[in-house]
Amino acid sequence: MSDEDYMRLALELSLQGRPSPNPYVGAVLVKDGKIISRGYHQKAGMAHAEAEAIGGQDCKGATLYVTLEPCSHWGKTPPCTKAIIEAAVKEVVYGAEDPTEKVRGREELEAAGVTVRGGVLARECELVNEAFFKHARTGKPFVIIKAGMTLDAQLATSTGKSQWITSEESRNLVHELRSRYDAVLVGVNTILADNPHLTARTEGGRDPLRVVLDSRLRTPSDSNVLMGGGAIIATTDRADQSRIQELEGKAKIWVLGREEVDIPRLMAKLGENGVTSVLIEGGGTVNAAAVKAGVVDKYILFIAPKLMLGANIPAFKGAPIRELTEAVELRYASAIRIGGDILVEAYPA
Repeated sequence: MSDEDYMRLALELSLQGRPSPNPYVGAVLVKDGKIISRGYHQKAGMAHAEAEAIGGQDCKGATLYVTLEPCSHWGKTPPCTKAIIEAAVKEVVYGAEDPTEKVRGREELEAAGVTVRGGVLARECELVNEAFFKHARTGKPFVIIKAGMTLDAQLATSTGKSQWITSEESRNLVHELRSRYDAVLVGVNTILADNPHLTARTEGGRDPLRVVLDSRLRTPSDSNVLMGGGAIIATTDRADQSRIQELEGKAKIWVLGREEVDIPRLMAKLGENGVTSVLIEGGGTVNAAAVKAGVVDKYILFIAPKLMLGANIPAFKGAPIRELTEAVELRYASAIRIGGDILVEAYPA
């Protein structure tokens, strides 16, 4: 097997964890041309991938493949560099460099006589941790718009019915996505129309933080999204004070804006509170507002082979444009079949 083969295996392992706000990291330990151990970072506060792979193994002369530069600082767990050096690992091959200033893993390992090579499948390793990288560099969360739509870009019928536009396979993947991202965001109209729980119904998954855009605090106090506490409602100065007092016991109320919620301020505040990623599952108005605010980093679009025709509820509902130069340009990253649908991933151009 080549360096790239071992690193791809480490990448696959990394995705088994739910480590946010820490990065996804996988590790493969190789000795005499054979894999002797594997590991991945399961959850924040638990052992890192390197320690998982090294634990209990005879590592003298071995090569450790890891998707991210090993950490050299104390946090909730000891430095990975310490474990690598003490285990007498001969060589470390990593994918992406850690973007945080506190990590100097390569320097520490080389100073101890460990051979270090970086940059193997670096782009792929960065993409796995695109949310971690953005938050580490900017303090703001990585923002994704997820939408399930018809081929003519409709989210629902004119009466608001959307169950079910996309396939069961697509819907199952949505729950997987919710478990991977820190927060899920919707508009109050989604709450009023569907009364969703916004939970991740996947085995071993975790429920995201739930965020509602509600400029006038119309969210009913018995909404499913408020069950269990921990939700955030972003509102404005237009909200009635009595409604704020009524809802404060069931959710955090953030007043961010005068007429409409200031979406960039909301994202900045979420980032300050440790949220590294936000999955927007809003209606057309919320989606368009997020795009216009310039906060969207990625689009995940499930496109069903259906046509609604006519004036229904579009995936992006904004003011009409007059010139094509005003259109938002995207760059396709991938397009695959899932069930009967097409899943398109794209980034701002």
